[in-house]
Amino acid sequence: MTTADLLLHPVRLRIVQAFLGDRALTTGALIAELADIPPASLYRHVARLVNAGVLAVVAERRVRGALERTYVLRLTAARIGPDQLAAMSADDHRQAFMAFVAGLLGDFDRYLAQGDIDLLRDGVSYRIAGLWLDDAEFTELLRELDRVLASRLANPPRAGRKRRILGSVLLPGDGHA
Repeated sequence: MTTADLLLHPVRLRIVQAFLGDRALTTGALIAELADIPPASLYRHVARLVNAGVLAVVAERRVRGALERTYVLRLTAARIGPDQLAAMSADDHRQAFMAFVAGLLGDFDRYLAQGDIDLLRDGVSYRIAGLWLDDAEFTELLRELDRVLASRLANPPRAGRKRRILGSVLLPGDGHA
């Protein structure tokens, strides 16, 4: 199974997303957070991610006779490498993008289902913009975004901070001129 096949399964994608932001979670915490996924299914997908090296066990403890494990995400193993990207067909990329978009739709639906929504208060946004950039300007933009995000990605959890998920899509516009 390729890394793309492993990561782009809807349940495994949600499990990986749950760990974003340098989180350490037990399966019990995952079950509470992903309550719409049956526990047996969640355990099975966690095991696949552990076997593939995407999740790593960082602690174990006995709880009422059962062994409770705490997991962290191994970001290096949770990426689709350049060689795999290059080997993917147009249909493979279409399927991967649909899984990405479906994950975003699911996240947004779960947000809306909470009831008391306020996009401004909750910091929720979605937008699209057209930028006219030559290749050098585009490369500079990507470097600037990397710099800005890198400093924020290093933030540890603490009181007053909310975990926020940032998804991005960059596409060439029609016509390229």
